[in-house]
Amino acid sequence: MRTAQAIILENKECTTLETWARGRSIAMRQVQRAKIILMAANGSTNKEIAGTLGLSRPTIQLWRERFLALRLAGLEKDAPRPGRKHRITPAKIKAVVEATLHTKPSNATHWSTRSMARAQNLSEASIRRIWKMYNLKPHLTETFKLSRDKNFVEKLTDVVGLYLNPPEKALVLCVDEKSQIQALERTQPELPLRPGIPARQTHDYRRNGTTTLFAALSMLDGKVIGDCMPRHRHQEFIRFLKKIDAETPADRQLHLIVDNYATHKHPQVKKWFKRHPRFHLHFTPTSSSWLNMVERWFREITDKRIRRGSFSNVPQLIAAIKEFLDNHNQTPKVFVWKASVEKILAKIAKCKEALDALH
Repeated sequence: MRTAQAIILENKECTTLETWARGRSIAMRQVQRAKIILMAANGSTNKEIAGTLGLSRPTIQLWRERFLALRLAGLEKDAPRPGRKHRITPAKIKAVVEATLHTKPSNATHWSTRSMARAQNLSEASIRRIWKMYNLKPHLTETFKLSRDKNFVEKLTDVVGLYLNPPEKALVLCVDEKSQIQALERTQPELPLRPGIPARQTHDYRRNGTTTLFAALSMLDGKVIGDCMPRHRHQEFIRFLKKIDAETPADRQLHLIVDNYATHKHPQVKKWFKRHPRFHLHFTPTSSSWLNMVERWFREITDKRIRRGSFSNVPQLIAAIKEFLDNHNQTPKVFVWKASVEKILAKIAKCKEALDALH
């Protein structure tokens, strides 16, 4: 006669199994498994355990073997099951991925789950699972721009050097203009936020004029020197430079990071800089506005104060901008640059390789 292998419990295992067997907040299947092992450890046969607990003998034998193999961990969860066999072959999955990456439908710029399902004779849900498996998102597209500046590396090294290793007894200021900020007034009042319903505003608006925000972000403490002006010519830029000169310590050298806008290179601006030798200009490469950290602050004010605002006139818009500026400078946030020149050049080289592979 075949007899089951004996089960000998350690003190810790016995205590845990008794806790499980009495547990009221534990899953019933785990309580039963604990009782099976406790009775088996007391010398009960599979037949006796099955009769007492109302289970089949194969079930008793299963959990005895699981406990002997994995101890307590084997009782806490079921063994993994194979599940239903895949009906889509690996070759078919590969065909879907290849078609997604290297082809386009004849009547559209990109594949949708429905169009790909028709082309591959599969269900839309199957296409969705395959795309999720390979992280494919044909409906999304992102923008990029590679600079064609001949002195790109030199300018990049100069600007990043100011961020990562600023000169002593000097201030690094990121300067730029956010031009043509429109005072847009919605044609109807905004409907307020309610539980389950977002705030809503009309899609149409009235244009009530524009202003230009000049800003200089200090990389030392995150404070911003700002001013709104009706235009962004060299005259306004010189006026803003005078404001920077007045609001910064006179004994500090000022290193200004600016873009290649013609206003910054105007002859009158150059003459002004000659009369103020503590100002030093550092130009970002063309098509590289991402190198100027003030753009990060411009995104903050756009997202938090301008985009969803409704302004009946330009003075109201300027007042909102100045209020945001004052609040920011009370508790300024320092924007920290972390990317080295080597990392940036490595990413650009990788992007160029991808572009060259397409031609």
